[in-house]
Amino acid sequence: MENYTLNSFTLQLEGLNLRKASVYVVFPFFFFSYVFVMFMNLGILVLVFIDKNLHQPVYLLFCNLPVNDIVGNSIMLPRLLVDMLRPPSERFISYYECVVQAFTTHMFGTTAHTVLMIMAFDRYVAICNPLRYAGIMSNKMVIKLTVSAWGVAFMLVAVLLGLTVRLNRCRTLITNPYCDNASLFKLSCEDVFVNNIYGLVFTVVLFTGSIGSMVLTYSKITVVCLTSKNKSLNGKALKTCSTHLVVYLSMLISGCTVIILHRFPDYSDYRKLCAILFHIIPGSLNPIIYGMQSAEICKSLSKLFRSKSGIPTF
Repeated sequence: MENYTLNSFTLQLEGLNLRKASVYVVFPFFFFSYVFVMFMNLGILVLVFIDKNLHQPVYLLFCNLPVNDIVGNSIMLPRLLVDMLRPPSERFISYYECVVQAFTTHMFGTTAHTVLMIMAFDRYVAICNPLRYAGIMSNKMVIKLTVSAWGVAFMLVAVLLGLTVRLNRCRTLITNPYCDNASLFKLSCEDVFVNNIYGLVFTVVLFTGSIGSMVLTYSKITVVCLTSKNKSLNGKALKTCSTHLVVYLSMLISGCTVIILHRFPDYSDYRKLCAILFHIIPGSLNPIIYGMQSAEICKSLSKLFRSKSGIPTF
């Protein structure tokens, strides 16, 4: 039976509904996935930091993705792993910790969109205006784009959570394996019409801006490639744009799946699993698809391993 307590600062997480036998499979999978995400993304950041050849706009902008993946997964996965080892009756979380987790979770998803948007702009300038690339994509522009990506995401999510924390709470059960905005405002017995409207506007604005910028950018890139007889340019465009699109589509499909499953309460267990995979899949694939497909990053890795093994480079 659900408890009704006004503004309790101790909440209970429902978590994943797993049988004991399933925990022995799911726990190692999530644990090693987290280790893999941290190792790969930290490795990319360190590599870009130490190799001056990688201090270029395309790689500096890309570094926003590893940072976002590290923060997003670190806030959610360690707590989830600990809760999986606890019985459901002992999965408690403080209200303030829950709000921070919800904020970070939504920042993760929103920033993934805005960062990929500024990366698309970089690819557009590199392919459509190659002679002006150095002048347009200066260090100042890279900083402006980065601040814009994180700033827009911060403002959108701040309003989203601000509308939720103003509500009085009469419930204490978070019907999710981790805290998010929907789980938090469902704790209230007040009218959440404004929250639902802003949540809808938030989603429409984010997805419209994200998908629209991708369609516009890649339409212009396609036109340039079709009208150009430069095979080198077309080959470069195909390689860099295909990796960027694969990363974007993996993130978009993962996010849309979670949103769609929210409309089907009967599939709540699948929704919970997809919500967790939304963090893990992009965080695992981004360094591989985008980072390792880069010739410069592969060359930098090769130099690093050769220098450590003592193999001479030529």
